[in-house]
Amino acid sequence: MSDPAIVVGSGPNGLAAAITLAEAGRDVTVLEAAGRAGGAVATEELTLPGFQNDTYSAVYPAAAASPVFARWPLEDHGLRWVHPRHCYAHPLPDGSAVALSRDVGETAASLDAVAPGDGAAWTAFVQPYLDHFGAWRDTLIGGFPPVAGATKLLAALRPAGMLEWARLLLMPADALASQLFSGGGSKAWLYGAAMHGDVPPHGAGSAIAAAHLGVMGHAVGWPSPEGGAGRLAAALVGHLESLGGVVRTNAPVTAIRTERGRVTGVQVAGSDVAPASVVVADVTPHALLELTGAALGDRYASRLRRYRYGPSTLKVDWALDGPIPWTAPAAREAGTVHVGGDEQEVLASLAPIPHGLPDKPFMLLGQQTVADPTRAPEGKHTAWAYTHGPQDADWEGERDAHVERMERRIETFAPGFRDRILARHVLGPADLEARNANLVGGDVGSGSYMLDQMVFRPVTTLTPYRTPVRGLYLGSAATFPGGSVQGAPGHAAARMALAETRVRRLTTPPWRR
Repeated sequence: MSDPAIVVGSGPNGLAAAITLAEAGRDVTVLEAAGRAGGAVATEELTLPGFQNDTYSAVYPAAAASPVFARWPLEDHGLRWVHPRHCYAHPLPDGSAVALSRDVGETAASLDAVAPGDGAAWTAFVQPYLDHFGAWRDTLIGGFPPVAGATKLLAALRPAGMLEWARLLLMPADALASQLFSGGGSKAWLYGAAMHGDVPPHGAGSAIAAAHLGVMGHAVGWPSPEGGAGRLAAALVGHLESLGGVVRTNAPVTAIRTERGRVTGVQVAGSDVAPASVVVADVTPHALLELTGAALGDRYASRLRRYRYGPSTLKVDWALDGPIPWTAPAAREAGTVHVGGDEQEVLASLAPIPHGLPDKPFMLLGQQTVADPTRAPEGKHTAWAYTHGPQDADWEGERDAHVERMERRIETFAPGFRDRILARHVLGPADLEARNANLVGGDVGSGSYMLDQMVFRPVTTLTPYRTPVRGLYLGSAATFPGGSVQGAPGHAAARMALAETRVRRLTTPPWRR
Protein backbone atom coordinates (compact mmCIF):
# COMPACT_ATOMS: atom_id res chain seq x y z
CA MET A 1 0.00 0.00 0.00
CA SER A 2 1.33 3.47 -0.86
CA ASP A 3 1.82 6.27 1.65
CA PRO A 4 -1.59 7.72 2.47
CA ALA A 5 -2.70 11.00 0.91
CA ILE A 6 -5.57 13.13 2.15
CA VAL A 7 -7.63 15.74 0.34
CA VAL A 8 -9.44 18.27 2.52
CA GLY A 9 -12.73 19.21 0.87
CA SER A 10 -14.74 17.44 -1.84
CA GLY A 11 -15.49 20.27 -4.23
CA PRO A 12 -14.61 19.69 -7.89
CA ASN A 13 -11.01 20.69 -7.24
CA GLY A 14 -10.71 18.40 -4.25
CA LEU A 15 -12.16 15.52 -6.25
CA ALA A 16 -9.87 16.32 -9.20
CA ALA A 17 -6.87 16.24 -6.88
CA ALA A 18 -7.97 12.94 -5.37
CA ILE A 19 -8.54 11.32 -8.77
CA THR A 20 -5.11 12.48 -9.94
CA LEU A 21 -3.46 11.00 -6.85
CA ALA A 22 -5.44 7.76 -7.15
CA GLU A 23 -4.47 7.40 -10.80
CA ALA A 24 -0.84 7.45 -9.68
CA GLY A 25 -1.50 4.62 -7.24
CA ARG A 26 -1.75 6.68 -4.07
CA ASP A 27 -4.00 5.55 -1.23
CA VAL A 28 -6.24 8.63 -1.08
CA THR A 29 -9.08 9.69 1.19
CA VAL A 30 -11.22 12.81 0.74
CA LEU A 31 -12.53 14.35 3.95
CA GLU A 32 -15.67 16.48 3.58
CA ALA A 33 -17.29 18.47 6.38
CA ALA A 34 -20.76 18.44 4.80
CA GLY A 35 -23.11 15.50 4.56
CA ARG A 36 -22.58 15.13 0.83
CA ALA A 37 -19.68 15.43 -1.60
CA GLY A 38 -19.40 18.06 -4.31
CA GLY A 39 -18.82 21.39 -2.60
CA ALA A 40 -20.58 24.12 -4.57
CA VAL A 41 -21.80 21.58 -7.16
CA ALA A 42 -25.08 20.34 -5.74
CA THR A 43 -28.75 19.79 -6.54
CA GLU A 44 -31.54 19.84 -3.97
CA GLU A 45 -35.30 20.17 -3.77
CA LEU A 46 -35.08 23.69 -2.41
CA THR A 47 -38.56 24.90 -3.36
CA LEU A 48 -41.11 22.09 -3.73
CA PRO A 49 -40.94 18.28 -3.97
CA GLY A 50 -40.06 17.18 -7.50
CA PHE A 51 -38.32 20.45 -8.42
CA GLN A 52 -34.57 19.92 -8.71
CA ASN A 53 -32.78 23.20 -7.97
CA ASP A 54 -29.03 23.68 -8.32
CA THR A 55 -27.99 25.12 -4.97
CA TYR A 56 -24.89 26.97 -6.18
CA SER A 57 -23.35 26.69 -9.65
CA ALA A 58 -25.48 25.43 -12.53
CA VAL A 59 -23.94 26.15 -15.95
CA TYR A 60 -20.57 24.68 -16.91
CA PRO A 61 -18.78 25.88 -20.05
CA ALA A 62 -15.41 25.53 -18.32
CA ALA A 63 -16.22 21.98 -17.19
CA ALA A 64 -17.18 21.04 -20.74
CA ALA A 65 -13.93 22.58 -22.00
CA SER A 66 -11.77 21.27 -19.15
CA PRO A 67 -8.70 19.30 -20.30
CA VAL A 68 -8.71 17.75 -16.81
CA PHE A 69 -12.26 16.39 -16.90
CA ALA A 70 -11.84 15.31 -20.53
CA ARG A 71 -9.28 12.73 -19.41
CA TRP A 72 -11.80 10.83 -17.31
CA PRO A 73 -14.78 8.63 -18.28
CA LEU A 74 -17.35 10.71 -16.42
CA GLU A 75 -20.09 9.62 -18.82
CA ASP A 76 -19.60 6.08 -17.54
CA HIS A 77 -20.62 7.39 -14.13
CA GLY A 78 -23.85 9.07 -15.23
CA LEU A 79 -22.80 12.49 -16.54
CA ARG A 80 -24.70 13.70 -19.58
CA TRP A 81 -24.43 17.27 -20.82
CA VAL A 82 -27.58 19.08 -21.95
CA HIS A 83 -27.31 22.13 -24.22
CA PRO A 84 -29.94 24.85 -24.59
CA ARG A 85 -30.55 26.48 -27.99
CA HIS A 86 -28.71 29.62 -26.84
CA CYS A 87 -25.91 29.82 -24.28
CA TYR A 88 -27.20 33.12 -22.98
CA ALA A 89 -29.55 35.88 -24.02
CA HIS A 90 -29.59 39.52 -23.01
CA PRO A 91 -33.10 41.02 -23.25
CA LEU A 92 -33.35 44.70 -24.20
CA PRO A 93 -36.05 47.25 -23.33
CA ASP A 94 -37.55 47.20 -26.84
CA GLY A 95 -38.51 43.52 -26.52
CA SER A 96 -35.59 42.16 -28.51
CA ALA A 97 -32.56 40.27 -27.21
CA VAL A 98 -29.00 39.55 -28.24
CA ALA A 99 -28.02 35.90 -27.88
CA LEU A 100 -24.78 33.95 -27.74
CA SER A 101 -25.20 30.66 -29.62
CA ARG A 102 -22.74 27.88 -30.24
CA ASP A 103 -22.97 28.80 -33.93
CA VAL A 104 -20.93 31.94 -34.69
CA GLY A 105 -23.15 32.84 -37.63
CA GLU A 106 -26.30 32.70 -35.53
CA THR A 107 -24.66 34.89 -32.91
CA ALA A 108 -23.54 37.35 -35.57
CA ALA A 109 -27.07 37.56 -36.93
CA SER A 110 -28.38 38.33 -33.44
CA LEU A 111 -25.85 41.15 -33.07
CA ASP A 112 -26.56 42.49 -36.56
CA ALA A 113 -30.27 42.69 -35.73
CA VAL A 114 -29.36 45.22 -33.05
CA ALA A 115 -26.71 47.11 -35.01
CA PRO A 116 -25.70 46.12 -38.57
CA GLY A 117 -22.00 45.34 -38.72
CA ASP A 118 -21.65 44.29 -35.09
CA GLY A 119 -21.97 40.63 -36.08
CA ALA A 120 -19.13 40.83 -38.56
CA ALA A 121 -16.97 42.57 -35.97
CA TRP A 122 -17.63 39.83 -33.42
CA THR A 123 -16.88 37.11 -35.97
CA ALA A 124 -13.58 38.71 -36.94
CA PHE A 125 -12.62 39.05 -33.28
CA VAL A 126 -13.56 35.58 -32.08
CA GLN A 127 -12.71 33.35 -35.05
CA PRO A 128 -8.89 33.32 -34.63
CA TYR A 129 -9.31 32.15 -31.04
CA LEU A 130 -11.78 29.46 -32.05
CA ASP A 131 -9.36 28.25 -34.74
CA HIS A 132 -6.83 27.65 -31.97
CA PHE A 133 -9.16 26.88 -29.10
CA GLY A 134 -6.89 24.19 -27.69
CA ALA A 135 -4.19 26.78 -27.09
CA TRP A 136 -6.73 29.24 -25.65
CA ARG A 137 -8.11 26.55 -23.32
CA ASP A 138 -4.71 25.36 -22.11
CA THR A 139 -3.69 28.94 -21.33
CA LEU A 140 -6.79 30.01 -19.42
CA ILE A 141 -7.98 26.81 -17.73
CA GLY A 142 -4.78 24.88 -17.23
CA GLY A 143 -2.25 24.84 -14.43
CA PHE A 144 0.19 27.63 -13.61
CA PRO A 145 2.38 28.82 -15.15
CA PRO A 146 0.50 28.22 -18.43
CA VAL A 147 3.67 27.89 -20.49
CA ALA A 148 2.46 25.19 -22.88
CA GLY A 149 -0.76 26.99 -23.75
CA ALA A 150 0.93 30.35 -24.18
CA THR A 151 3.58 28.78 -26.42
CA LYS A 152 0.84 27.26 -28.60
CA LEU A 153 -0.93 30.61 -28.76
CA LEU A 154 2.26 32.36 -29.80
CA ALA A 155 2.84 29.84 -32.58
CA ALA A 156 -0.75 30.17 -33.76
CA LEU A 157 -1.27 33.92 -33.49
CA ARG A 158 2.28 35.03 -34.33
CA PRO A 159 3.88 37.92 -32.40
CA ALA A 160 1.42 40.56 -33.61
CA GLY A 161 -1.59 38.47 -32.66
CA MET A 162 -0.04 37.55 -29.33
CA LEU A 163 0.44 41.23 -28.55
CA GLU A 164 -3.26 41.76 -29.25
CA TRP A 165 -4.07 38.89 -26.92
CA ALA A 166 -1.85 40.37 -24.20
CA ARG A 167 -3.67 43.67 -24.69
CA LEU A 168 -6.96 41.85 -24.30
CA LEU A 169 -5.80 40.51 -20.92
CA LEU A 170 -5.43 44.05 -19.61
CA MET A 171 -8.35 45.68 -21.39
CA PRO A 172 -11.63 46.80 -19.78
CA ALA A 173 -14.77 45.32 -21.29
CA ASP A 174 -16.11 48.76 -22.18
CA ALA A 175 -13.00 49.40 -24.27
CA LEU A 176 -13.44 46.09 -26.09
CA ALA A 177 -17.13 46.85 -26.62
CA SER A 178 -16.31 50.26 -28.09
CA GLN A 179 -13.68 48.68 -30.33
CA LEU A 180 -16.08 46.06 -31.70
CA PHE A 181 -19.62 47.42 -31.56
CA SER A 182 -21.64 50.45 -32.54
CA GLY A 183 -24.90 49.30 -30.93
CA GLY A 184 -25.67 49.89 -27.26
CA GLY A 185 -27.49 46.55 -27.10
CA SER A 186 -24.41 44.74 -28.35
CA LYS A 187 -22.30 46.47 -25.72
CA ALA A 188 -24.77 45.54 -22.98
CA TRP A 189 -24.60 41.93 -24.22
CA LEU A 190 -20.81 41.92 -23.80
CA TYR A 191 -20.98 43.63 -20.39
CA GLY A 192 -23.33 40.91 -19.15
CA ALA A 193 -20.71 38.25 -19.79
CA ALA A 194 -18.03 40.33 -18.07
CA MET A 195 -20.23 40.66 -15.00
CA HIS A 196 -20.03 36.94 -14.24
CA GLY A 197 -16.90 38.07 -12.40
CA ASP A 198 -16.38 40.93 -9.99
CA VAL A 199 -14.43 43.26 -12.28
CA PRO A 200 -16.80 45.94 -13.64
CA PRO A 201 -16.88 46.70 -17.38
CA HIS A 202 -14.65 49.74 -16.88
CA GLY A 203 -12.09 47.70 -14.89
CA ALA A 204 -8.85 46.35 -16.33
CA GLY A 205 -9.14 42.62 -16.95
CA SER A 206 -12.89 42.52 -17.53
CA ALA A 207 -12.56 42.16 -21.32
CA ILE A 208 -10.84 38.78 -21.10
CA ALA A 209 -13.60 37.51 -18.78
CA ALA A 210 -16.26 38.39 -21.35
CA ALA A 211 -14.22 37.10 -24.27
CA HIS A 212 -13.45 33.83 -22.49
CA LEU A 213 -17.12 33.05 -21.91
CA GLY A 214 -17.92 33.92 -25.52
CA VAL A 215 -15.12 31.79 -26.94
CA MET A 216 -16.08 28.82 -24.76
CA GLY A 217 -19.74 29.25 -25.75
CA HIS A 218 -18.86 28.84 -29.40
CA ALA A 219 -16.35 26.06 -28.79
CA VAL A 220 -18.17 23.84 -26.29
CA GLY A 221 -21.43 25.58 -25.37
CA TRP A 222 -22.78 26.44 -21.93
CA PRO A 223 -24.18 23.06 -20.90
CA SER A 224 -25.61 21.74 -17.64
CA PRO A 225 -25.72 18.16 -16.39
CA GLU A 226 -28.97 16.37 -17.11
CA GLY A 227 -30.90 16.05 -13.89
CA GLY A 228 -28.94 18.70 -12.03
CA ALA A 229 -25.46 19.92 -11.15
CA GLY A 230 -25.16 17.17 -8.55
CA ARG A 231 -24.75 14.66 -11.37
CA LEU A 232 -21.32 16.16 -12.14
CA ALA A 233 -20.22 15.75 -8.52
CA ALA A 234 -21.61 12.21 -8.46
CA ALA A 235 -19.69 11.32 -11.62
CA LEU A 236 -16.42 12.59 -10.15
CA VAL A 237 -17.03 10.66 -6.94
CA GLY A 238 -17.95 7.55 -8.93
CA HIS A 239 -14.75 7.70 -10.95
CA LEU A 240 -12.65 8.27 -7.82
CA GLU A 241 -14.20 5.28 -6.10
CA SER A 242 -13.59 3.12 -9.19
CA LEU A 243 -9.89 3.90 -8.71
CA GLY A 244 -9.99 2.86 -5.07
CA GLY A 245 -10.33 6.34 -3.56
CA VAL A 246 -12.55 6.96 -0.55
CA VAL A 247 -14.81 9.92 0.27
CA ARG A 248 -15.78 10.45 3.91
CA THR A 249 -18.59 12.93 4.50
CA ASN A 250 -19.50 14.50 7.86
CA ALA A 251 -15.76 14.52 8.55
CA PRO A 252 -14.72 18.14 9.21
CA VAL A 253 -10.98 18.68 9.43
CA THR A 254 -10.11 20.89 12.38
CA ALA A 255 -6.32 21.02 11.99
CA ILE A 256 -3.52 20.03 9.65
CA ARG A 257 -0.70 18.43 11.64
CA THR A 258 2.95 19.12 10.86
CA GLU A 259 6.30 18.17 12.33
CA ARG A 260 9.69 19.73 11.55
CA GLY A 261 8.36 21.50 8.47
CA ARG A 262 6.52 18.57 6.91
CA VAL A 263 2.91 17.47 6.97
CA THR A 264 2.07 14.40 9.04
CA GLY A 265 -1.72 14.21 8.85
CA VAL A 266 -4.97 15.94 9.71
CA GLN A 267 -7.17 16.10 12.77
CA VAL A 268 -10.80 15.16 12.12
CA ALA A 269 -13.43 16.45 14.55
CA GLY A 270 -14.33 13.78 17.08
CA SER A 271 -11.72 11.38 15.74
CA ASP A 272 -8.04 10.57 15.85
CA VAL A 273 -5.40 12.14 13.64
CA ALA A 274 -5.51 10.66 10.13
CA PRO A 275 -1.87 10.20 9.02
CA ALA A 276 -0.75 11.39 5.60
CA SER A 277 2.48 12.25 3.83
CA VAL A 278 0.60 14.39 1.29
CA VAL A 279 -2.31 16.72 2.01
CA VAL A 280 -4.07 18.74 -0.69
CA ALA A 281 -6.39 21.39 0.74
CA ASP A 282 -9.42 22.49 -1.27
CA VAL A 283 -10.02 25.43 1.08
CA THR A 284 -9.70 29.22 1.08
CA PRO A 285 -6.36 30.85 1.95
CA HIS A 286 -7.70 32.10 5.28
CA ALA A 287 -9.06 28.66 6.15
CA LEU A 288 -5.64 27.18 5.39
CA LEU A 289 -4.14 29.60 7.92
CA GLU A 290 -6.65 28.52 10.54
CA LEU A 291 -5.96 24.83 9.93
CA THR A 292 -2.17 25.11 10.07
CA GLY A 293 -1.62 27.58 12.89
CA ALA A 294 1.93 28.96 12.79
CA ALA A 295 3.31 26.18 10.59
CA LEU A 296 3.24 28.20 7.35
CA GLY A 297 5.67 30.83 8.63
CA ASP A 298 5.11 34.55 9.07
CA ARG A 299 6.00 35.69 5.56
CA TYR A 300 3.74 33.28 3.69
CA ALA A 301 0.97 33.70 6.24
CA SER A 302 1.02 37.49 5.89
CA ARG A 303 0.70 37.15 2.12
CA LEU A 304 -2.26 34.80 2.48
CA ARG A 305 -3.96 37.25 4.83
CA ARG A 306 -3.91 39.86 2.07
CA TYR A 307 -6.02 37.67 -0.20
CA ARG A 308 -9.24 39.50 -1.05
CA TYR A 309 -12.67 38.01 -1.53
CA GLY A 310 -15.19 39.08 -4.14
CA PRO A 311 -18.66 40.57 -3.76
CA SER A 312 -21.52 39.02 -1.83
CA THR A 313 -24.34 37.15 -3.53
CA LEU A 314 -28.08 36.87 -3.03
CA LYS A 315 -29.61 33.87 -4.81
CA VAL A 316 -33.28 33.07 -5.36
CA ASP A 317 -34.62 29.73 -6.63
CA TRP A 318 -38.15 29.38 -7.95
CA ALA A 319 -40.59 26.60 -8.68
CA LEU A 320 -42.72 27.80 -11.60
CA ASP A 321 -46.07 26.82 -13.02
CA GLY A 322 -44.70 27.23 -16.55
CA PRO A 323 -41.77 28.69 -18.49
CA ILE A 324 -40.78 32.29 -17.87
CA PRO A 325 -42.84 34.38 -20.36
CA TRP A 326 -40.01 36.43 -21.84
CA THR A 327 -41.05 39.04 -24.37
CA ALA A 328 -37.91 38.35 -26.42
CA PRO A 329 -38.15 34.98 -28.24
CA ALA A 330 -34.41 34.30 -27.91
CA ALA A 331 -34.63 34.50 -24.12
CA ARG A 332 -37.19 31.69 -24.09
CA GLU A 333 -34.59 29.30 -25.53
CA ALA A 334 -31.55 30.37 -23.52
CA GLY A 335 -30.19 28.42 -20.58
CA THR A 336 -28.88 31.64 -19.03
CA VAL A 337 -30.42 35.10 -19.23
CA HIS A 338 -28.62 38.30 -18.27
CA VAL A 339 -31.25 40.59 -16.81
CA GLY A 340 -29.81 44.08 -17.00
CA GLY A 341 -31.46 46.10 -19.75
CA ASP A 342 -29.63 48.44 -22.07
CA GLU A 343 -26.05 49.65 -21.86
CA GLN A 344 -26.76 52.52 -19.50
CA GLU A 345 -28.97 50.43 -17.22
CA VAL A 346 -26.29 47.77 -16.86
CA LEU A 347 -23.70 50.37 -15.93
CA ALA A 348 -26.12 52.17 -13.59
CA SER A 349 -26.65 48.94 -11.62
CA LEU A 350 -23.00 49.17 -10.55
CA ALA A 351 -23.16 52.75 -9.27
CA PRO A 352 -22.56 53.08 -5.49
CA ILE A 353 -25.70 53.94 -3.51
CA PRO A 354 -26.27 54.52 0.22
CA HIS A 355 -27.50 51.04 1.21
CA GLY A 356 -25.27 49.34 -1.34
CA LEU A 357 -28.00 47.59 -3.33
CA PRO A 358 -29.48 49.03 -6.55
CA ASP A 359 -33.17 49.46 -7.29
CA LYS A 360 -32.67 47.73 -10.65
CA PRO A 361 -30.13 44.97 -9.94
CA PHE A 362 -28.22 43.21 -12.68
CA MET A 363 -28.90 39.47 -12.47
CA LEU A 364 -27.65 36.20 -13.85
CA LEU A 365 -30.70 33.98 -14.32
CA GLY A 366 -30.76 30.29 -15.13
CA GLN A 367 -33.66 28.29 -16.56
CA GLN A 368 -32.26 24.82 -17.05
CA THR A 369 -35.68 23.18 -17.54
CA VAL A 370 -35.88 24.91 -20.93
CA ALA A 371 -33.54 22.17 -22.19
CA ASP A 372 -33.85 19.61 -19.38
CA PRO A 373 -37.44 18.77 -18.41
CA THR A 374 -36.24 16.02 -16.04
CA ARG A 375 -35.68 18.66 -13.35
CA ALA A 376 -39.35 19.44 -12.71
CA PRO A 377 -42.79 17.78 -12.82
CA GLU A 378 -44.38 17.65 -16.26
CA GLY A 379 -45.27 21.10 -17.53
CA LYS A 380 -43.52 22.83 -14.63
CA HIS A 381 -40.20 24.64 -14.55
CA THR A 382 -37.39 25.73 -12.27
CA ALA A 383 -35.44 28.96 -12.41
CA TRP A 384 -32.85 30.75 -10.33
CA ALA A 385 -31.24 34.15 -10.30
CA TYR A 386 -28.49 35.76 -8.33
CA THR A 387 -27.17 39.26 -7.97
CA HIS A 388 -23.99 40.63 -6.47
CA GLY A 389 -23.32 43.52 -4.14
CA PRO A 390 -20.77 44.86 -1.66
CA GLN A 391 -19.76 42.63 1.23
CA ASP A 392 -20.63 45.44 3.65
CA ALA A 393 -24.18 46.00 2.35
CA ASP A 394 -27.11 45.43 4.71
CA TRP A 395 -28.01 42.09 3.16
CA GLU A 396 -30.19 40.83 5.99
CA GLY A 397 -32.05 44.10 6.39
CA GLU A 398 -32.58 44.44 2.65
CA ARG A 399 -33.19 40.75 1.93
CA ASP A 400 -36.95 40.75 1.30
CA ALA A 401 -36.90 44.12 -0.41
CA HIS A 402 -34.12 43.01 -2.73
CA VAL A 403 -35.91 39.79 -3.68
CA GLU A 404 -38.87 41.99 -4.58
CA ARG A 405 -36.60 44.20 -6.70
CA MET A 406 -35.22 41.14 -8.48
CA GLU A 407 -38.66 39.75 -9.29
CA ARG A 408 -39.94 43.15 -10.39
CA ARG A 409 -36.94 43.52 -12.70
CA ILE A 410 -37.55 40.10 -14.30
CA GLU A 411 -41.19 41.06 -14.74
CA THR A 412 -40.07 44.05 -16.84
CA PHE A 413 -38.75 41.69 -19.50
CA ALA A 414 -41.19 38.82 -18.83
CA PRO A 415 -44.65 40.21 -17.97
CA GLY A 416 -46.59 37.62 -15.98
CA PHE A 417 -43.49 36.05 -14.43
CA ARG A 418 -44.68 36.53 -10.85
CA ASP A 419 -48.01 34.90 -11.63
CA ARG A 420 -46.13 31.68 -12.39
CA ILE A 421 -44.25 31.48 -9.09
CA LEU A 422 -45.34 28.48 -7.05
CA ALA A 423 -42.60 28.76 -4.42
CA ARG A 424 -39.29 30.49 -3.83
CA HIS A 425 -36.18 29.79 -1.78
CA VAL A 426 -33.71 32.51 -0.85
CA LEU A 427 -30.05 32.19 0.07
CA GLY A 428 -28.35 35.34 1.30
CA PRO A 429 -24.58 35.77 1.74
CA ALA A 430 -24.61 34.40 5.29
CA ASP A 431 -26.70 31.40 4.22
CA LEU A 432 -24.29 30.56 1.40
CA GLU A 433 -21.26 30.69 3.70
CA ALA A 434 -23.06 28.66 6.36
CA ARG A 435 -23.72 25.92 3.80
CA ASN A 436 -20.23 26.07 2.28
CA ALA A 437 -17.34 27.65 4.20
CA ASN A 438 -15.46 28.36 0.96
CA LEU A 439 -18.14 30.91 -0.05
CA VAL A 440 -16.80 33.60 2.25
CA GLY A 441 -19.34 36.36 2.74
CA GLY A 442 -21.36 34.90 -0.11
CA ASP A 443 -18.48 35.22 -2.59
CA VAL A 444 -19.21 32.53 -5.19
CA GLY A 445 -16.04 33.23 -7.21
CA SER A 446 -13.50 32.09 -4.59
CA GLY A 447 -11.84 35.47 -4.37
CA SER A 448 -11.67 38.69 -6.32
CA TYR A 449 -10.47 38.71 -9.94
CA MET A 450 -9.25 42.27 -9.95
CA LEU A 451 -6.14 42.51 -12.11
CA ASP A 452 -3.58 42.06 -9.33
CA GLN A 453 -5.29 38.84 -8.21
CA MET A 454 -6.43 37.48 -11.57
CA VAL A 455 -3.21 35.65 -12.49
CA PHE A 456 -1.20 35.43 -9.28
CA ARG A 457 -3.53 33.58 -6.92
CA PRO A 458 -3.36 33.47 -3.92
CA VAL A 459 0.18 34.94 -3.75
CA THR A 460 2.72 36.18 -6.26
CA THR A 461 4.71 33.07 -7.15
CA LEU A 462 5.31 30.66 -10.02
CA THR A 463 4.29 27.77 -7.77
CA PRO A 464 0.92 28.79 -6.29
CA TYR A 465 -0.01 25.23 -5.27
CA ARG A 466 3.01 24.65 -3.02
CA THR A 467 3.10 25.85 0.59
CA PRO A 468 6.17 26.23 2.84
CA VAL A 469 5.20 22.97 4.57
CA ARG A 470 6.60 19.93 2.78
CA GLY A 471 3.79 17.70 1.54
CA LEU A 472 1.07 20.33 1.98
CA TYR A 473 -0.51 21.83 -1.13
CA LEU A 474 -3.29 24.31 -1.83
CA GLY A 475 -5.58 23.09 -4.62
CA SER A 476 -8.66 25.28 -4.38
CA ALA A 477 -10.14 27.88 -6.72
CA ALA A 478 -8.11 30.46 -4.80
CA THR A 479 -5.21 29.32 -7.00
CA PHE A 480 -4.83 29.75 -10.77
CA PRO A 481 -6.92 29.58 -12.91
CA GLY A 482 -9.57 30.27 -10.26
CA GLY A 483 -13.22 29.30 -10.12
CA SER A 484 -15.61 28.15 -12.88
CA VAL A 485 -15.55 24.40 -12.13
CA GLN A 486 -12.85 22.86 -14.31
CA GLY A 487 -10.73 20.94 -11.80
CA ALA A 488 -7.46 22.54 -12.90
CA PRO A 489 -6.30 23.86 -9.49
CA GLY A 490 -6.81 20.52 -7.75
CA HIS A 491 -5.26 18.57 -10.62
CA ALA A 492 -2.23 20.90 -10.73
CA ALA A 493 -1.73 20.70 -6.97
CA ALA A 494 -1.86 16.91 -7.05
CA ARG A 495 0.57 16.74 -9.97
CA MET A 496 3.00 18.95 -8.08
CA ALA A 497 2.64 16.72 -5.01
CA LEU A 498 3.39 13.62 -7.07
CA ALA A 499 6.36 15.22 -8.83
CA GLU A 500 7.94 16.49 -5.64
CA THR A 501 7.41 13.14 -3.93
CA ARG A 502 9.27 11.42 -6.77
CA VAL A 503 12.13 13.89 -6.58
CA ARG A 504 12.48 13.46 -2.82
CA ARG A 505 12.55 9.68 -3.17
CA LEU A 506 15.28 9.91 -5.77
CA THR A 507 17.43 12.40 -3.86
CA THR A 508 16.90 11.43 -0.21
CA PRO A 509 18.70 8.45 1.33
CA PRO A 510 16.28 5.80 2.68
CA TRP A 511 17.31 6.39 6.29
CA ARG A 512 16.34 10.09 6.05
CA ARG A 513 12.94 9.77 4.36
